Amino acid sequence: MHAPQQKKTAGKPIWPRIPAPFVRAMLAGHSALGLAFAALIYLVCFSGAVAVFTNEFNRWEQPTAPVLHSVTPAAVGAAFDEVLAKNPKAHDLFIRMPEPAVPRLSVHGDDAKGGEHTWFADASGKIVAEQRTPFSAFQAKLHTTLHLPGSWGFFLVGLTGVALLSSLVSGVLSHPRVFKDAFAFRWGGSKRLQEADLHNRISVWGLPFHVVVSLTGAFLGLSVLIVGVLAMVVFDGNREKVFALFSGPAVADDPRPAPVVDVAKGLSVLQARHPEAGFNYIFVEHPGETGQHMSINRVTPGKLSRGEMFIVDGNARVLGEAGFESGNVGMAIYASLTPLHFGWFGGWPVKVAYFLLGLGLTAVTASGVAIWLARRRDKSRPAPRWERVWVAFCWSQPLAYGVAAMVALLAPGAPPVAVWGGVTLLASASAFLWTPQVISIRLRLASAVSLVLVALVHLGLNTGRSVDPVAWIMDASLVLGAVLLAASVKLTKTPTAA
Repeated sequence: MHAPQQKKTAGKPIWPRIPAPFVRAMLAGHSALGLAFAALIYLVCFSGAVAVFTNEFNRWEQPTAPVLHSVTPAAVGAAFDEVLAKNPKAHDLFIRMPEPAVPRLSVHGDDAKGGEHTWFADASGKIVAEQRTPFSAFQAKLHTTLHLPGSWGFFLVGLTGVALLSSLVSGVLSHPRVFKDAFAFRWGGSKRLQEADLHNRISVWGLPFHVVVSLTGAFLGLSVLIVGVLAMVVFDGNREKVFALFSGPAVADDPRPAPVVDVAKGLSVLQARHPEAGFNYIFVEHPGETGQHMSINRVTPGKLSRGEMFIVDGNARVLGEAGFESGNVGMAIYASLTPLHFGWFGGWPVKVAYFLLGLGLTAVTASGVAIWLARRRDKSRPAPRWERVWVAFCWSQPLAYGVAAMVALLAPGAPPVAVWGGVTLLASASAFLWTPQVISIRLRLASAVSLVLVALVHLGLNTGRSVDPVAWIMDASLVLGAVLLAASVKLTKTPTAA
């Protein structure tokens, strides 16, 4: 956030308790942090706003899969058995059961050649189709790891969350009247001041949300680093012992052959104990071995938690639970991080609110850099090339996402990340062709066209075949987004409006 000059009354500052040098230092730190991480913060915020609807995009991308609002343990067991039969030597399988956000039954496993697959099953547990949702996987991975290898992506995203949180704190401290002026606008004067006010107001209005997503994002992204430090300090570098703290009762690894675990029986036992809860996934490890076991996750209605995980052995005996909900306060906080970060609680109203607030945070990031560039121009130190590059990069993202989604629908074998990267580079290259205002207008219009085309292509491919109503909601939302983008072009009057 950017602090206006302090007003004075009778020669004395209104806020004498906050020394001016401290405010200037905070503003300098705020600007430095924002500029150093500007592109990463913008990308993480934009991709995060889209990632709120990851489950909905998953359903939209393959709307022909069976929609199941409930499923019997026998059906779950049948689906597991059929997928295991494709590769009896599979190391583990992941079963996802229907829940309100994703009303589908699916099983993830690998084939005999080591390739990973996810299959959809119907209400009886019969496998009916293989999941092919490249765009959904692309946009989720872009937000969580930036498609970087290993743990580097998680670490960089977590570091970006730390930078964003620090920028929020320094922004508040650099503006002593930040809350008193929460609804103050200076209209009719300098365009830069108008934009600075809008930047500050959006920052303040969404401050609780901004703090929550940046803090939880930092924890989730830096979890690998946290685990490494904890392992060195407490367990002599043994990371497995750290992970065991979150895994519930341990089951000894025993590779001797044994009858395959009865998934249906294990699920039935837990459902009888917790009839009020919903079970959303089962992770089966080492099937067909003496040391096989299941981790079954239970979702408790009304709790802000990713659920409680129960460990069930190969004989369908419940060994205990991980303690995400029944453990200490720290475990409860850890279990709440993911739903709190992505807005995966409270249904559609919360998701829409998270999406809009995420776009607001994206706009705050974009306008912060634009204001800094405008201030340089006012001080006769313009950076016109960087102005064009920044505008081009910001407006490249909706276009890159739209084109990546369209290619994923028409050519599922093409890697969406390559399409997204290519479109981002081409759109950013417009910085060498046009003025910032022209760049902003043309990329917005191109993005609007791409979103409409995505909706039309999706309708053309699935009309008469779709069984999931969410598909039509998402298509309508894409068209609405296109209309809003096109309408926003009329608001562009100056280069700094981007």
